[in-house]
Amino acid sequence: MNKHILSGKLALVTGASSGLGVDFARGLAEFGCNLVLVARRENRLQKVKESLINDYGVEVTVIPMDLVQREAPQRLYDQLTEMDKTVDVLINNAGFGLHGEFVDIPWEKEGNMLDLDIVTLTHLTKLFVKDMVAQNFGFIMQVSSIGAYQPSPTYATYSAAKSYVLYFGEALNYELRNVNVSCTVVSPGITATEFLQVSGQKPTLYQRIMMMKSADVTQIGLKAMLKRRSSVVPGWLNAFIAFLTRFMPRRVSAMLGYKLMTMQ
Repeated sequence: MNKHILSGKLALVTGASSGLGVDFARGLAEFGCNLVLVARRENRLQKVKESLINDYGVEVTVIPMDLVQREAPQRLYDQLTEMDKTVDVLINNAGFGLHGEFVDIPWEKEGNMLDLDIVTLTHLTKLFVKDMVAQNFGFIMQVSSIGAYQPSPTYATYSAAKSYVLYFGEALNYELRNVNVSCTVVSPGITATEFLQVSGQKPTLYQRIMMMKSADVTQIGLKAMLKRRSSVVPGWLNAFIAFLTRFMPRRVSAMLGYKLMTMQ
């Protein structure tokens, strides 16, 4: 599919102030997409906006918003409706992980993570996919993780949340098979973003070896999205590891996951 099919379309990118969000925005701007960027940090969003306008000449709207709040998706949808903006591409990138033993992580932090990674993502999809189906055009990108493919001790709830994202996205893509709308799930391995800093983990040997560049991950994700693939794991070695987990007993998979997340 020609990437220029997105020229002049409107893309909404959440978590757009750093990391994958910035590179998704840049990749879409390169296709000619106009953008709505959403994140908590307005000063960073403004810098991203200036860079995108200078480099690509696209229209960029910045909406500072904390998407952890339960009413935030509806407020965002209503705000865009009032601005007469119809979203053609939804990049559900906002999210974070928490590293540590489950018994030690404070519930407030864990609850916020689950709200953002699962509830917000699902609610935003619910709101915008209806308009896409009505206009018979649209692309949805759900950002999951390679952790979705196996139980991951020390990231127990995060990997479980990303499993939800993976299976929800693949199921939705099948439901949309008879319309010109699709849902693609991208499941990166460890990527050079602020993820580890936010999660509170020191990079392990495995993570240092497997680290991918954010721009490479987003390019792979966007290419898969344009092909309307249901899911993709960026990086051939990451994809191979995700494939291998299908043949492991879950206990062995959990043990391996733990070793990879703790081996310095």
